Amino acid sequence: MTLTPDPAFAGRSYPAGPVHTVSAAKIIEFARATGAASPLHTDPEAAREAGHAGVVAPPTFLVSLAQATEAQYIEDPDAGIDFTRVVHGEETFTLHRPVVAGDRLIPTLTVESVRAAGGHSMITTRVDMTEESGADVASVRSMLIVRGA
Repeated sequence: MTLTPDPAFAGRSYPAGPVHTVSAAKIIEFARATGAASPLHTDPEAAREAGHAGVVAPPTFLVSLAQATEAQYIEDPDAGIDFTRVVHGEETFTLHRPVVAGDRLIPTLTVESVRAAGGHSMITTRVDMTEESGADVASVRSMLIVRGA
């Protein structure tokens, strides 16, 4: 493995991941761990009364699925990523609709950019989440910084 991320990976998309079923228990656990106080995140009855099929995930809930999907790139030996040198830069979430318990999401990873800056590499990835029908649900964009030697 090289010690520098390969800029040729910019624009590369990886095959879609397997279907991930969103669990009510995981939503509730995440909401409690992050202090998301709305009953829509923890009370199935409150969520149903608000018109949702199940408890509603906080927007940042998708970070775990996005990071698991990014592993395709980070663990790709040809990408040149030394994970011991990775620092998380930022994360943004775009929701096309609320994520609720029972959703079946398919994540697809795209490496948007790989650029050098001040002796480090700045990498932007995007994980798009769709329904099985192909309808957009959300996108998670991450910036990773790979520290130079």
